[in-house]
Amino acid sequence: MADNPRRVLLVGATGLIGRRVIARGRMQPWLALTALARRELEMPRGGWASVVVAPIGEWGEAIARIAPDAVICALGTTQAKAGGAEGLAVVDRDLVLAVARSARLAGARQFVLVSSVGADGLSGNAYLRIKGEAEAGLAGVGFARVDILRPGLLRGERWQDARPAERVAQVLSPVADALLWGRMRRYRSVDAGVVAAAALQAVRVGGEGHYVHEYDGLVGLAARLPASPV
Repeated sequence: MADNPRRVLLVGATGLIGRRVIARGRMQPWLALTALARRELEMPRGGWASVVVAPIGEWGEAIARIAPDAVICALGTTQAKAGGAEGLAVVDRDLVLAVARSARLAGARQFVLVSSVGADGLSGNAYLRIKGEAEAGLAGVGFARVDILRPGLLRGERWQDARPAERVAQVLSPVADALLWGRMRRYRSVDAGVVAAAALQAVRVGGEGHYVHEYDGLVGLAARLPASPV
C-alpha cells in the first residue's frame, strides 16, 4: 500500500454497486477503503479494505472515528421495499445527506454519489424527484469536490435481492441500447462494475469542483482506473 493512502468511506456496501466497489477497490495501492454497514458483511480476503458495523443511529459517531478523506455513497432502495415514497426518501435522500454532513464534519473533502439518470427535484416521478433532492442538498454541504454519477439501468447480478422486472429489462437492454443515440445515449444501460470503477476513479483524481457523470462520462472515468495489481 502507498505510504499515505486515501481514506475512503463506502456506504451502501451490500448493494449491487457497493460490492463491486469493494471487489475493485480493495487491491488499489493508493486506497484504504472502509465500508460502513448495518450488519456484518463478508469481505474478500486480501487487499486494503475493512468494515465497520453500526446501527444507523450511530453512523455519525462511526464516521467521526473513521475520519475519511472522501466518501463513495451507493445507498439506495426501492419504493416497494421502503413502503412508498416517504420511506424511499428516508434512505435515498435523508440518510444520504446525513452521511454527507457527518463526513464533512469529520474532515472529508470529496463526496461521490451514485444517483440516477433523469434525477430532478421537480420531477413528477417520486424516485427521480428524491434523487434530485439528494443531489441539490449535497451541493450545500461544503465539499471541495462533488461527483454525481447518473447511470441508467444497471446491469449485474444482485445479491439476495430479486428484482424480476429489472432482470427482464437487463435481458432486453442490448436492443434498447442500440436505439439510444445522441442526447438519448445517457439512458443506455451500464454494468454495475463500470459505475463502481468510475466512482473509484473520481476519488483517485481528487481536486475540486462539482461534476455530473452520465453514460459516456461513467465509461470514460472507469476506463482510466488502473487495473488492480495481481
